[in-house]
Amino acid sequence: MMQSLDEMSLSGRIAYLACMTGLACVAGYLEMLLPLHLIGIPGVKLGIANVVTLTVLYTSGRGSAFFVMISRVLLVGFMFGSLYSIVYGLAGGLLSLLVMICLKHAGLFTITGVSAAGGTFHNIGQLIAAQVMLSGFNPVFYFPLLTVSGMLCGILTGVLAAMILQRTGSFFEMPKGNNDNKERV
Repeated sequence: MMQSLDEMSLSGRIAYLACMTGLACVAGYLEMLLPLHLIGIPGVKLGIANVVTLTVLYTSGRGSAFFVMISRVLLVGFMFGSLYSIVYGLAGGLLSLLVMICLKHAGLFTITGVSAAGGTFHNIGQLIAAQVMLSGFNPVFYFPLLTVSGMLCGILTGVLAAMILQRTGSFFEMPKGNNDNKERV
């Protein structure tokens, strides 16, 4: 059985978070290759990299999840994107992760519900960033489409993350003394 992140040595923690960050970067890159722009709604993505962030959130806590999410956005943005993709990714990712942390902490939702809210708020964060950065941009027209797509994609990533956690449960030991991680999967 794998040690909890709290019980790992510093080098073990660094290696674990590096592996999860690398996995999230690969997922983010693969997602960039998918031609979802063909459906005509800018900004629609499946959120595959969020599966890794959710897994880290539920196994290692919010600090590790923030590290993995911010590292992924910066690395993928600098390697394959642009400054705009970094700004939009951070705006959506930070708002999404904050909402997911709050909902997870409340204990009222499954991981799929937490992820659905995260997908929705990721798109809301990106719309707020677009409103600030682009003069004359009115997000009202995109809001309904991006809200629905964020929720649907969030459900998909939540189901995938739940499946991963169920199948790897013997590999992950929840940190001791942290009741925040003992929620329904």
